[in-house]
Amino acid sequence: MELFVTTLTIFVLAIFVGFEVITKVPPTLHTPLMSGSNAISGITLVGAVLSAGTQHTTLTTVLGFLAVVFATINVVGGFLVTHRMLEMFRRK
Repeated sequence: MELFVTTLTIFVLAIFVGFEVITKVPPTLHTPLMSGSNAISGITLVGAVLSAGTQHTTLTTVLGFLAVVFATINVVGGFLVTHRMLEMFRRK
């Protein structure tokens, strides 16, 4: 139970820190940071696939699958947003 409380505390603190960091980013830095975040999401996707593939329990398989789905949505959405923002700077 103590490990669960510690893990939950770290998770909640990571949510708050992530929210504070993201809200402080100026719009001019959004595109370069989006590219970096896509790379991190790719790493997350690899970890999610590994987690889903271990199949220790049904819960880990389901959570791994959900992690794969959400990481894939994040990567694809990030690339679409980056592509759209870069289109704004092209000559017509």
